[in-house]
Amino acid sequence: MIIRLERPCRGIFAAILAAGLLFAAPLSKADPSSAPAAPHFAKLADLDLAAVLPPPPAAGSLAAQADLETDLQVQAARTPEQAAWVQLADRFDPWFLFGYGNLLGPHFTKADLPRLAALFEELRTDVSPIMTAAKQRFARPRPFVVDARVRPCADRPTNYSYPSSHSYSAYECAAILAEVFPEKRAELFERARRIAWSRVIGGVHFPTDLEGGRRLAEAVMAAELKNPAFSAAIEECRHEASGRPR
Repeated sequence: MIIRLERPCRGIFAAILAAGLLFAAPLSKADPSSAPAAPHFAKLADLDLAAVLPPPPAAGSLAAQADLETDLQVQAARTPEQAAWVQLADRFDPWFLFGYGNLLGPHFTKADLPRLAALFEELRTDVSPIMTAAKQRFARPRPFVVDARVRPCADRPTNYSYPSSHSYSAYECAAILAEVFPEKRAELFERARRIAWSRVIGGVHFPTDLEGGRRLAEAVMAAELKNPAFSAAIEECRHEASGRPR
């Protein structure tokens, strides 16, 4: 089985969803009972970060200036509608973001798809140390740190900018959901692109951060596919979604 990530190519919502990050940082180790389980689908040692992620544009380079100018131009054209979307996407919840507009039907819920919900949680645990290592490797400041003219309309993250964890989460979720709902592949990846781009609209990422997140998602997915347990989990999610007995 091959899970393929696709390359990147309005109503104002009535309420802002408050949900935890799918791929949030690991819980504090101060309480052993709350510590996350060890990664089991993919781990940092499975990846060659140097090969997977090229460095972001160097500070002061032409590419870095183009990144910043893109953020400033997008900010200048930002509409209230776009700002509302930024707020909705700020806290990454795949059930809302990929279910909005009935994209995957009325039964795309945690209650109806508990195995898929469990898989999302398992992936959150796996990716936390990988994303932390990737961000620390490059230590790229956020746009609003680089230039005070950037005025975010999303919460200001305190960690590094490259690669984007929102972009990573969006593309990995799209890839998994495309295997469970293959007839929705194009729409799912279009939704992932929109989720990722919200971070530029919001002023908290540079465009190249999004590509870094997409590339990292592709590499982690390739590592996960080498694990038979991951392929089995995907198959269980397919059966669950189709209503076939497992």
